[in-house]
Amino acid sequence: MKVVKINSEDINSWGDFHDIFEKLFDFPDYYGRNMDAWIDCMDDILGASDEMLLLDFGECYDLKKRIPGITNRILDCCAFLNFRFLDSKRDPKLMVSMYA
Repeated sequence: MKVVKINSEDINSWGDFHDIFEKLFDFPDYYGRNMDAWIDCMDDILGASDEMLLLDFGECYDLKKRIPGITNRILDCCAFLNFRFLDSKRDPKLMVSMYA
């Protein structure tokens, strides 16, 4: 399993979130910087690998205060991504760890 640590203290806006993922995962230049585009990019990355990925956001209590709803949206999108894998007869490959 591959573990990617993301410091939730570095996320002060949705723009920061997208910047971090763009750099960490080398998203393409046409990345739309929204959660639909995030799902598509993560699907491409995970689909090309046999390895499970754990996104470790660490302690996110302060992140929830700074950007209300962000942790729920991240979890929703990760769940949808795993659903997409299951729906197409592939094994889910994404786990998320956050203490919120």
